[in-house]
Amino acid sequence: MLSREEREFVGVVRRFVDSEVKPVAHDLEAEDIYPEKLIEGMKELGIYGLAVPEPWGYGKVSAACYVLVTEELARGWMSLAGAMGGHTVVAKLILDYGTQEQKDKYLPRLATGELRATMALTEPGGGSDLQAMRTVARAEGGKYVVNGSKTWISNGRRAGLVALLCKTDPAAEPAHKGVSILLVEKGEGLTVSRDLHKLGYKGVETSELVFEDMHVPADALLGTAEGQGFAQMMRGLEVGRLQVAARALGVGRAALEDSLRYAQERESFGRPIWKHQSIGNYLANMATKLEAARQLTLFAAQRYDEGDRVDMEAGMAKLFASETAMEIALDAVRIHGGYGYSSEFDVERYFRDAPLMIVGEGTNEIQRNVIVKQLVGRNRVAR
Repeated sequence: MLSREEREFVGVVRRFVDSEVKPVAHDLEAEDIYPEKLIEGMKELGIYGLAVPEPWGYGKVSAACYVLVTEELARGWMSLAGAMGGHTVVAKLILDYGTQEQKDKYLPRLATGELRATMALTEPGGGSDLQAMRTVARAEGGKYVVNGSKTWISNGRRAGLVALLCKTDPAAEPAHKGVSILLVEKGEGLTVSRDLHKLGYKGVETSELVFEDMHVPADALLGTAEGQGFAQMMRGLEVGRLQVAARALGVGRAALEDSLRYAQERESFGRPIWKHQSIGNYLANMATKLEAARQLTLFAAQRYDEGDRVDMEAGMAKLFASETAMEIALDAVRIHGGYGYSSEFDVERYFRDAPLMIVGEGTNEIQRNVIVKQLVGRNRVAR
């Protein structure tokens, strides 16, 4: 599925994770320290440009390669995958829907990581109901005046470009026809009000953004026409959900690898604990579920690469992989026993990180709604 160059790149990222990330992730996470050095390393490897083709970047990779790179990063520390996830979606949005001027302006700097990007979708009190948003961009004298607030914005402080989902026509019916995306650069009228404290996903900030009469130029509109933002973002979230599924694969894989090592080193009743049937069954189930989740995710990625609409497939991958990661993380705690509850071992971090993929990028309850609607739409019964 991957080209030789892509396989080699995944190997480079794997070695980066083993040599640079794993030795420091525990301490950085425990102290909730932003991983500046690791982010710079990711930039040097070209990870921020995975969605950017020539002539703006070094050449984009397949969705399958992107999934495997994300899995490797999350295997080392899930926060690193979060530090590049929304950035990649924004680059993909600009590549697919941006004007030539927008591509030339942003893609070269996004490819190197010189400019970091994030998405701003969720609002306080709005959750997954994006069409109920209250952030409004009012056209006025050749510009937009933006008012509203967004929450749960990864990299909200360090991102210099925000793909803002907002209403340019609040009176539109249905509501999604009045939604647009603005490419907003940090400036007067935009305040990062606070960072949210989280159970896991440490190191990388998750912030609230407040827009108060922020003036944004008219050419910040993604593309050339208002009212396209909801459809644009839904396509972008297909990549986002593949990315979240891949993060879950990484967390699950790390938990399995740690458990396999511990089960061979730890002895009870005179033999390694993996030889006890209950522990052996846990390991067998963990490995089987993880491989099933990986194959489902890669299938969705392949369909995406073929140009198909994959909101159902990406939703399935995100749903199954995230639930699987949570189950594997819990089983890892069981295998480690009391040590699994100790912050000295990484398994308790995996157990805190795994729930994010269940609720992030659209909760799994929303994923089930998306899946069943697509399922029925593709298999309609004639009446």
